[in-house]
Amino acid sequence: MSDATTPRVLVIDDSAIVRRYVREALERAHFVVEEAHNGVEAMERTLAQPFDLLLVDVNMPKMDGYTFLRALRGREADVASIPALMTSTETGPQDIDAAYAAGANYYLVKPFAQDDLVLHARVMTGRSP
Repeated sequence: MSDATTPRVLVIDDSAIVRRYVREALERAHFVVEEAHNGVEAMERTLAQPFDLLLVDVNMPKMDGYTFLRALRGREADVASIPALMTSTETGPQDIDAAYAAGANYYLVKPFAQDDLVLHARVMTGRSP
């Protein structure tokens, strides 16, 4: 059960396995987690009710993570300033640069440990590690 001080995270990934892995880690750390399957669904959910953190996959159908973040960052300040942690299996410097150019606040390479994810989520939502 959440209250006004419990950070809300939107996990945006087309993989059900990844969403479940992330959900388990974050809920165990007392985050409220919601899910979206692609950037289009994520945009709709974010505009309806902003989140405290977005966990965004790069490669998704309909709208990829880069496109989603660029579109979000171009909107009004309330949603444009939501911290975004981008995730991907892509490890090249050009991939990381593209993530930051799109508006990511941090880039986490898959596979990542649940403890690492929780640590970054806490830092990015202003909770002590």
